Amino acid sequence: MSTVPPPPTHHRRLRWQALAGFIALSAIVGVVAALAVATRSETHNAWVRPSWAPPGWLYGPTWTALLLLVAIAGWCYWRTDGETRGFAFYGVCLLLTLLWTPLFFAGGAHALALADVVVLDFMVPVTMMEFGRRSKLAAWLLVPYLLWLLYSTAVNAAVVWLN
Repeated sequence: MSTVPPPPTHHRRLRWQALAGFIALSAIVGVVAALAVATRSETHNAWVRPSWAPPGWLYGPTWTALLLLVAIAGWCYWRTDGETRGFAFYGVCLLLTLLWTPLFFAGGAHALALADVVVLDFMVPVTMMEFGRRSKLAAWLLVPYLLWLLYSTAVNAAVVWLN
């Protein structure tokens, strides 16, 4: 009876390097968002927000946690030798997330930001379905992200409506 040898050490190292890469990619999205919020336009500051919009201090911790979950989800999918299509959907989600904050805060383009987040609201479930074919965990890790995006869509829509 033969035994399967353990994976080479470099393979284990590559797993952790890949996780670091997914975290770095998500961190780039977070840094762009933080810079956009810090440079938000005066026009944005003057717009009326719904009373149920989150307080400003909540965005940083929430997005930090969400982007970490998004990174881990991508890594979990990667570990299953995920297909290119799943990574394409994942990349589109990250790109749309990257674009939303500068549009909404720095650019004051609330209607364009709304269009962006509505597309994102559809892309995340598509990504979840694709990830779920190989890793249920990867799909479930995206649920908090989707829930926050749906809430953000409602806030964004209310800002457009109120102004």
